[in-house]
Amino acid sequence: MSLPWMEAISSAAPASAGERLTEPPLRMAFLFMPNGVRPDYWTPPGDGDQWETTPHLKPLESLKGDFVLLENLWHKNTVGRNGHWPKVPAWLSGGYVQRSTGRDLDSGGTSLDQLAARHIGAQTPLPSIELGIDTVRSGIDNIGGGFARMYGSFVSWRDPHTPVNKEIVPQLAFDRLFRNASAPVVSGLDGAHSSVMASLQRDDTSVLDLVKDDAYRMRRKGSIADQIKLDEYFEAVRSVELRMEAALKPQKRWINEGKMPMERPGPGIPATHKEHLRLMLDILILALWTDTTRIATMMLGDAQSSQDYSWLDGVKGNWHGISHHLDEPAKREQYERIINWNVEQVSWFLNKMKSLKEGGSTLLDNSMVLYGSSLKCGNRHLEENLPILLAGRGKGTIRTGRRLRAAAKTPLCNLHLAMLQRMGVKKQSFGDSTGALELS
Repeated sequence: MSLPWMEAISSAAPASAGERLTEPPLRMAFLFMPNGVRPDYWTPPGDGDQWETTPHLKPLESLKGDFVLLENLWHKNTVGRNGHWPKVPAWLSGGYVQRSTGRDLDSGGTSLDQLAARHIGAQTPLPSIELGIDTVRSGIDNIGGGFARMYGSFVSWRDPHTPVNKEIVPQLAFDRLFRNASAPVVSGLDGAHSSVMASLQRDDTSVLDLVKDDAYRMRRKGSIADQIKLDEYFEAVRSVELRMEAALKPQKRWINEGKMPMERPGPGIPATHKEHLRLMLDILILALWTDTTRIATMMLGDAQSSQDYSWLDGVKGNWHGISHHLDEPAKREQYERIINWNVEQVSWFLNKMKSLKEGGSTLLDNSMVLYGSSLKCGNRHLEENLPILLAGRGKGTIRTGRRLRAAAKTPLCNLHLAMLQRMGVKKQSFGDSTGALELS
């Protein structure tokens, strides 16, 4: 059971220098926002680094020196297709999403968070964590081009055919961090004995690899509900395997000596959307702060989030419905209020990361947090110049406090490649990248 650093632990069992990292690790998190923005309320006018804070970015004004406003990035593979569903898997992969009945999902690529998890995930108890708010959608959007609605429920893809299920219940997400399965028990033998450990390490074939062909055939025959259940089961098995592997090959971890108190959330979904979202963001921070994982995704809503914002002052209706405001002033103002509220939550999240000190810096300094949407405008489903910002200094490798205006139609995958390389993934290309985006 992993715990955040506490003074009681410090006095009772000080960590050996040989068991901990000497400096904080680099983390990577992705916050996905659905339904786009009002373009002129997001992108500042002009070309230079000196720019006026736009209405959508106003909640982030105090953090202006801690992020890069990225412009002219896009995914060419999402052009001329459905306004929402195929854009979500492409956001972190750049892949060409195939139309599907739900039995043969093909996102066109592996998402960069999962690619990074393959390379560095064994260094932490959890290779990655995936969080969200909305339940998985089912059915086919025949009006919108014949895409499975499931596509809009996942930004993380283990491979082109396998989405990574996100946790939406705060208590269960919390328990993933602090109620992990223990090391494997070998019947009749001492599991800590060197000969047993050597035997276990000798066979690194995943049990899932042994049954993947049978599993794929079974998945194709099942209903959408069956497929989701199978995916969840296989993901759970793989998660246990990775934890076992990490237990057998322990890695040095970073131990923070500050405090981030958080009680275990109660059961079920919180009563209000704000409480739900804040709890999930708190858990994400805790996962990074305790070095339980260094890779995280959080969906503030699915592709066509129908979250009802009637509780928000001046708003009447749901996010997706209001996003198609047809430039009617009253409805457009409600859309703007919803976006601004969500940006306020991101501001709260980033400020909390910035308040957590570690190793002479902050959690935000030692992170890369990508926030944005898979379409520019919710009303017109525009694909170019996506609303994207990158917060955190990436352990001193990112020059923040500026706007970065790339050439028109620069692949968003150029940014993904730059982030992967900073995480230690030695790749020269990713998705449709044409080179790593210059961030320093």
